[in-house]
Amino acid sequence: MKKTGSLSALGAIALIASVLLTTGVSDAAPAKWARHSDAAAQFRKAGITSVSSGGCTNWEQRNCTSFTNINKATVSGAIAFKQASRCKVIITGGTEKGHAPGTYSHRNGYKVDMSRGKAVARCLDSYITRTFTYAGKRGDGARMYKSPAGNVYANERSHWDVTYFKARV
Repeated sequence: MKKTGSLSALGAIALIASVLLTTGVSDAAPAKWARHSDAAAQFRKAGITSVSSGGCTNWEQRNCTSFTNINKATVSGAIAFKQASRCKVIITGGTEKGHAPGTYSHRNGYKVDMSRGKAVARCLDSYITRTFTYAGKRGDGARMYKSPAGNVYANERSHWDVTYFKARV
């Protein structure tokens, strides 16, 4: 009897799991790169560089650029953007302290800042504004563009504040 009961319980668990998987119900948190160095290696391999005003990567310091606990989808999305746009990408902001709070924030791993410095602005601006759909202005006046994947690129003058919901362009 115990053996049959155990099998029935396992069968019930399998049934529930299959229903949840087929209905798309999931409470799983996004996959993350726990260490800055691991995410930075992925960016470097793709030809994406990063800089910080403090020359540091400590996620507890505002003047650093850190990728500690960045979502893997954010890293993959930025890499896909670089490949599609063929632009030079320089990241000036990641998960470090000092950014606005919120669910889809820098600190929670959803955002990166891409420099609009002289060396890269023309290419980035042209690709984003010609390829993505204008989505209005944020409360701070930043013009937003939405990619086909739903990622949002907001022009904050000195950089593009990019929110990655999906790991693709």
